[in-house]
Amino acid sequence: MTEGNFVDYVKIFVSSGKGGKGSTHLHREKFIEKGGPDGGDGGRGGHVYLVGNKGLWTLFHLKFARHVKAGNGGDGSGDRSTGADGEDKFIEVPLGTVVKDKETGEILFEITEDGERQVLSRGGKGGLGNWHFRSSTNQTPRYSQPGLPGTESDVILELKVLADVGLVGFPNAGKSTLLSVLTSAKPKIADYPFTTLKPNLGIVSYRDFQSFVIADIPGIIEGAAEGKGLGHYFLRHIERNSTLLFLVPVDTPDIKAEYEILVNELTKYNPEMLDKERLLVISKCDMLDDELRAELKTELDVAFKDVPYMFISSVAQQGLTELKDKLWKMLND
Repeated sequence: MTEGNFVDYVKIFVSSGKGGKGSTHLHREKFIEKGGPDGGDGGRGGHVYLVGNKGLWTLFHLKFARHVKAGNGGDGSGDRSTGADGEDKFIEVPLGTVVKDKETGEILFEITEDGERQVLSRGGKGGLGNWHFRSSTNQTPRYSQPGLPGTESDVILELKVLADVGLVGFPNAGKSTLLSVLTSAKPKIADYPFTTLKPNLGIVSYRDFQSFVIADIPGIIEGAAEGKGLGHYFLRHIERNSTLLFLVPVDTPDIKAEYEILVNELTKYNPEMLDKERLLVISKCDMLDDELRAELKTELDVAFKDVPYMFISSVAQQGLTELKDKLWKMLND
């Protein structure tokens, strides 16, 4: 999937079909006198459904389909014939899609399972034909019900990436490089900030043909929760990760300060982030010799008493097996 094809936020207008009219038909046949009313009911209007599809990873297919309308129900006819139901519309979305009301921002529901079907807009009920209104005192009713109108609504579809591990770090921390060596994903890698403009997903192969999913989230900067930079727009993707991997380069002037800025931004966005498992990974450690590594380890043991940390180098392929072992243990404990 190319970067430009990843769409995680769309607004669409949906409208269901209106119900068909009931019939006011009176039965007429050569040898049957006073046949009476036999008007059939109108068909219901078409519904608009949202359906989960595990094969989709983006909302790109809805980017240019901003208006979805279901079919109207058919009118009833004689001989108590019911009109045809309106054509239903099915909108397929990736798992993890949240549906919000555009006006109020209220969350309506969420699609989390493959094949899950939710009604987004319910079609109008068909009207009753005059057959239903006959009685001993009103044997030839010449009226029937009109169908009920459909419903219309503006909704927001918001995709929250479903991944086991989320990579959190400042721009140019090496998240894309780490993703590229752990998985077969091919994210864009360059020397300038904000190389990653869209979340990238990769599947990490583990022992005994097991695997887990890791997501590279665009770089977070200080003030991201208030709307600065790019990271604030993608913070919602981290909500679904059970484990957060904080990536800090070893040449950072103050590793603890950078880590605390990242944690603070996540907490301001959603305090529940504090409940997630965390792992601090010091990257680019091929720059260290044994003496510097031992000195840094002494400092980190004091600064990070409650947070596990480890050293890796994506370029030199150092510590990657240990990292996968650690992540697998955290995910399965």
